[in-house]
Amino acid sequence: MAEEKKLHIAMYPWFAMGHLTSFLHISNKLAERGHIISFYIPTKTQSKLLSFNLHPHLISFIPINVPHVEGLPPGSETTSDVPFHLLPFLMTAMDLTRPQLELSLQNLKPQFIFFDFTHWVPQTACRFGIRSICYVTVSPATLCFLISPDRELSEVNPLTEADLLEPKPGFPSSYIKFKSHEARNLVKLTENEFGSGISFHKRQQISLNDSDAIAFKTSREMEGIYSDYVAEKWGKTVILAGPVVPEKPKSVLEGETAAFLSKFEKGSVVYCAFGSECVLAKEQFQELVLGLELTNRPFLVALKPPVGFETVDSALPDGFKRRVGSRGMVHGGWVQQHLILSHGSVGCFVTHCGSGSLLEAMVNECQMVLVPNVGDQFINARIMSKDLKVGVEVEKGDEDGLFTKEGVCTAVEAVMDKESRVGEEVRANHKKWRDFLLSEGLEDSYIDAFINKLYGLIST
Repeated sequence: MAEEKKLHIAMYPWFAMGHLTSFLHISNKLAERGHIISFYIPTKTQSKLLSFNLHPHLISFIPINVPHVEGLPPGSETTSDVPFHLLPFLMTAMDLTRPQLELSLQNLKPQFIFFDFTHWVPQTACRFGIRSICYVTVSPATLCFLISPDRELSEVNPLTEADLLEPKPGFPSSYIKFKSHEARNLVKLTENEFGSGISFHKRQQISLNDSDAIAFKTSREMEGIYSDYVAEKWGKTVILAGPVVPEKPKSVLEGETAAFLSKFEKGSVVYCAFGSECVLAKEQFQELVLGLELTNRPFLVALKPPVGFETVDSALPDGFKRRVGSRGMVHGGWVQQHLILSHGSVGCFVTHCGSGSLLEAMVNECQMVLVPNVGDQFINARIMSKDLKVGVEVEKGDEDGLFTKEGVCTAVEAVMDKESRVGEEVRANHKKWRDFLLSEGLEDSYIDAFINKLYGLIST
């Protein structure tokens, strides 16, 4: 492979921080082997990811101007800038960047372009002789459970709640099924319009059907049964990049967060974060922080302000700050999560089950408490709690999907209490999979095989 000409690969991820960082992780792994990456990124977002670009001489950030569309707050670029219900407007804005991308691709002439939600990319790439790879940031289990061709979904036969309560015959796992509130959420998410008058389901089906190959950042050891199912049902080449464990950025944890964590003993702090998109209702936000208060453990919370509030401080329960004092810190902005999770004092991670966050947790020693909120997070939670048995899910109501402070506290104690039988199992399994993910040569073997598959695609 060393004698092969180095590849030039373009990256065009959905404008969400989780997707941008996921694409940047694989970019770093490819650049490490000398391949050239043209990474398209919204103009003002570049500064947030500069420190995560480990090979700036090979990975070029190419700014994309995100056009304004009616209904989108002025200056919005990523999902961090808009509430969840306005995401279709951001998707529409991204669709409108097509002329910018086409002009750039015509000039750069890469061999490949990796994409996810922009369903028109394969058609554009084909015009310029570029191979398109649908680089899916969710688990292959999510893909084949929700929109497998077996479901024969169409405008006249849309996905229904009943479809999601049990897996289709032949689906590899019986553990993955949904509660009523989750099924409602997923049907709404999948079938509702998601930019430019197209449903999310339709957008994904076009992306998968028209791409030259489908890629996932997972391993056969962890999710091989699901990736094989995808290959069979879509009749496509499926390429696994391995877990693509993120490397530490060049920056170090600083400021008040570092000072706060340094006050506590090893493995004693509960860290809670729900990603860049999740905005809780006030009642659930308060149940969550009250649940952390109930543990009597030190905690660090990084959440967006709940619905209807400008700041997290203004939404805290009455007397909360006075009661928790210096053992609790609630932050409302962006934090260096990877550095927090690797900090010695952090022993538990209460997570929304985004795939990037879960992988970051898996390679660190903190135990996982799972609070899925939307979309693929539900399936991620089932895989973590049922398939791999590396975390504990917070109990929620079947119909309303609500959790209580007692439920949060119980789940945290289950993984943190040294005498807990559940915690003992979770810690043992977590160690097993952490050792696997960090095993010498694992990433190299997957990335080398991944690159070989790419060379194979341009030779056919």
